[in-house]
Amino acid sequence: MQQKPFSFEAAVIAATIVFLILGAFIIMIMLVYRKRRNLHILEKVTLQSNYKNELLKAQLEIQEQTLTNIGREIHDNIGQVLSFVKLSLNPADGNLEQLQNKMHDSRELVAKAINDLRDLSKSLNIQHFVHLGLVKAIELEIERLNKSGLLQLNLHITGTPYELGEQCELVLFRIFQESLNNSLKHAGARNFNIYLHFKAESFTLTLADDGLGFAVQDKLPEFSGSGLKNMESRAALIGAAFTINSSPGNGCIISLQLNYLTPQKNVTGYRPDRIS
Repeated sequence: MQQKPFSFEAAVIAATIVFLILGAFIIMIMLVYRKRRNLHILEKVTLQSNYKNELLKAQLEIQEQTLTNIGREIHDNIGQVLSFVKLSLNPADGNLEQLQNKMHDSRELVAKAINDLRDLSKSLNIQHFVHLGLVKAIELEIERLNKSGLLQLNLHITGTPYELGEQCELVLFRIFQESLNNSLKHAGARNFNIYLHFKAESFTLTLADDGLGFAVQDKLPEFSGSGLKNMESRAALIGAAFTINSSPGNGCIISLQLNYLTPQKNVTGYRPDRIS
């Protein structure tokens, strides 16, 4: 049987159907792309908002911790110094030389109290921390704690220190404070070691104590107020790899590593010249 020739009208209809299907496919692709782009923009805005909120929270927590330290310093140090000055200025029998020596000692003690108060007032300002930088801020915290006798802190630095960026250093310092508080309040530690390892392609912060320790399972222990989960989430916030090693009776080691050669999500404040 002879087939009928393919008519021009049928060809037009077929072509129209093909173009309609192709057009619908393109429109669908554009809609999917737009939806994904909008989701990406929304996710980016949400991440930026969360990042700013976490930074603000870290700033407030640092200031809160500073207020606690100030209260302790005023009570334990400055208050005692001024009380001693008050006692030394009481009238007492003695020759002129003894009185002059007492006046000289009192002036030095008052000057020390004034300097301590000035340093404490500076520490309340978060911009003072920014000016100091991570290494100097940690050194001052070590000096304060070692003077109190509550804990023996030791700082170990390898490599040539460089700036990590204001926001990144703020988060790292807050993690350092939280770990230090854990060692004091929960671990009963006597020694606390801080290791800062600066390399061209990475930076590592390691915090180790000789406290009670605990059994590390698949998840971090849910100690009330311990802040371990908080440390982990803040490490992720700046793109740092977070590890924790501990066992009963063997203390605790917390490590954070920033790798400049690996693209990190949500990372700001990295020095561009540290990337090869």
